[in-house]
Amino acid sequence: QLLESGGDSVQAGGSLRLSCAASGLKSNFDYFDYYWAWFRQAPGKEREGVATFNNFITLYSDAVDGRFTVPRDSAKLTLYLQMNDLQPEVAAMYCCAAGRQGSGLWSEEAWSSESRYEYWGQGTQVTVSS
Repeated sequence: QLLESGGDSVQAGGSLRLSCAASGLKSNFDYFDYYWAWFRQAPGKEREGVATFNNFITLYSDAVDGRFTVPRDSAKLTLYLQMNDLQPEVAAMYCCAAGRQGSGLWSEEAWSSESRYEYWGQGTQVTVSS
């Protein structure tokens, strides 16, 4: 199970840190058996990938333009989305997703496809006012 938190309404130029807590894993060793991602969906738009990481690589969407990072705490089975210099165009429902390593679904070319992920959280809302 994935549970997001940290969404809020902020002024343009502000920062937010979203959290995604994973439960149901046997231990932090299980954590490394998965690949992870953040997605977002704005009203009237399709869901899009924001960032992803596995044990070896972290990738970001061109749209986040270096303003987002994905810190993680494997001991707490939690990943984060640090968002800086927020602008109104990034307002959306943000959710985290995960898939099992070895499933053959994840790739650097196709990481932003929703179909690559088995597990999804409910999302947390980010609103940015100008």
